[in-house]
Amino acid sequence: MLTLALVDDDLFLKHRAPHGHPEHQGRLIAARRGVESVQGRFVVDRLQPRDASFEELVTVHAAEHVARVASTAGKQGAFDPDTYFSADSYAAAVRAAGGLLAGVDRLATGADYALALVRPPGHHATASRAMGFCLFNSVAVAAGVSLERELRGRPVERVLVLDWDVHHGNGTQDIFYERRDVLYVSLHQSPQYPGTGAAHECGAGDGAGYTVNLPLAAGADDAVYEAAFERIVQPVIRQYQPDLVLVSAGYDAHVRDPLGGMAVTDAGFGAMTRRLLDALPDGGRGRTLFALEGGYDDEGLQGAVRATLEGLDIQGGAPGEASTDWSPSRATELELLVDRHSRHWDLSS
Repeated sequence: MLTLALVDDDLFLKHRAPHGHPEHQGRLIAARRGVESVQGRFVVDRLQPRDASFEELVTVHAAEHVARVASTAGKQGAFDPDTYFSADSYAAAVRAAGGLLAGVDRLATGADYALALVRPPGHHATASRAMGFCLFNSVAVAAGVSLERELRGRPVERVLVLDWDVHHGNGTQDIFYERRDVLYVSLHQSPQYPGTGAAHECGAGDGAGYTVNLPLAAGADDAVYEAAFERIVQPVIRQYQPDLVLVSAGYDAHVRDPLGGMAVTDAGFGAMTRRLLDALPDGGRGRTLFALEGGYDDEGLQGAVRATLEGLDIQGGAPGEASTDWSPSRATELELLVDRHSRHWDLSS
């Protein structure tokens, strides 16, 4: 039976949302229900998360930004119309980043996979700015710190950040845009907040080609996402051969989600999980962590988390060929993305 390291803490419930805000405490409760529904399939190792240190946070964030967020402790307010803070938000954000690091540490000591149910989310936070509900970029912190460590006796030299949130992770892209030791792959709705993530945004300098953006028009369903994985995401991952995989697991591409316009079902998130693991040696065991980002419908979030965990069991074999039963415009969309990223990766198969 697989061992799942679970990062969770009631402190994440104390990041208290203003009335009516979509990023609220109930999201964590819904995600927990998703985990509970499949516990019999895993040995669940419940971790005690720790706080990220200042030194760990400034691996990817400016010291001024860390100090700015720290100054909100005990207060209520907002950085912008979307991004609030309450009395315990700074503490929750520090623990969210540290929780991911604890999850990576547990992978190093024997867990098969890790899941971090953290709040606030992180992928919109840039090196110097809180935005899009995000205070610190927890996945970026985990990537940056892990590159200075070993995983199961081997140095971590290449980290994959796979982001399937419906919104582009502008913060993660910004932080690693000129680096090749972190490969950032994002499937997201376009146009959509925050307006970044065009296909031509491929990285710069040493990082040229190591940002792989797959902007998809509204309405994309399971078949579209699976085809994007088969044609682009899986070949890129196989060529990159990451030592550590961090998934920015946002579930707002779900067909039920009020903030997105996509049509991915529970089964679609399970299929993406299976395709990710199929592209990794030994199914990504001991090197793959999923971190909660978006997802704003409680039922959709619960079902998608459950399907993701069910997708970790790959005993049934690799996924089959993706369907291509869609409109000509969808086919053109995918071919344009293949053409763009073929400039940096072999996508001929």
